[in-house]
Amino acid sequence: MEIDETPVLDNHLHLDPVQGRNTEAAEEFADHGGTHLLVLNKPSWHLVEAATDEETFREGFDLTVKAVEDATEVLPGRAWPVLGVHPALISRLIDEGYTPAEARDIMQAGLDVAAEYVTDGPALAIKSGRPHYDVDDNVWAASNEVMRHGFALAADGEFAIQLHTEGGEDFGDVAQWAEADGLDRRQVVKHYSGGRLRGPTKSVLADKDEIETAIEEDDPFFLETDYIDDPERPGAVLGPKTVPRRVRWLLENGHDDAVRTACVETPKAVYGIDTEATLAD
Repeated sequence: MEIDETPVLDNHLHLDPVQGRNTEAAEEFADHGGTHLLVLNKPSWHLVEAATDEETFREGFDLTVKAVEDATEVLPGRAWPVLGVHPALISRLIDEGYTPAEARDIMQAGLDVAAEYVTDGPALAIKSGRPHYDVDDNVWAASNEVMRHGFALAADGEFAIQLHTEGGEDFGDVAQWAEADGLDRRQVVKHYSGGRLRGPTKSVLADKDEIETAIEEDDPFFLETDYIDDPERPGAVLGPKTVPRRVRWLLENGHDDAVRTACVETPKAVYGIDTEATLAD
């Protein structure tokens, strides 16, 4: 199989319509063989300000929705927004004088708004999680409550949720929480995952070693770059061309099945999207 014969999806990439490359980054992705993008809104303070109310959340979400519409215009396939609240917002709110409980309530309200964008269109899924850095017990507990609120919203709306969390390989307890809240663990996607993960569906950072591990594990997985579209950090975390390059490498090494898993079958199972049909359109 050649790269122009298959969908090529990056499951987690940021576009910054305020100060980043934005559509130019999507064009670079497409120029190297990419077809489909899941675009995550950047933390609110990168686009507008540290969100504290529904209006500010909507302002940031709307900027990302417009960026996705513009990206779709330059892709052979299309892009979808994934909207939500970055877990580090809790620390910013606490620094501004909010209690952990007050910060939790603000972030849960932001997830309520994000869920509206999925149920009413145009978003595909929501994002939540918990800090990837050390916090005190009260902040950790509040963050887990925010994440579980996301699980309940996703279960109620029958859509997926991406998670930004600490590193590690065993998130079985998180998957169990999701199931307790009524959500299929397959619809919980661990962003920035290594190739070996227990619990949620893994979205593997497009490192060759981690991809090879994911293939050996033989579980459903995505590929992602976590490109952050920051002019002060060009190419961070990985550049937009990385997933197409990895897909080309996989095909050259006979891993057609892995490409189909990451770019066709897992997107359909988790998000209900058809990357082949949208590519044909």
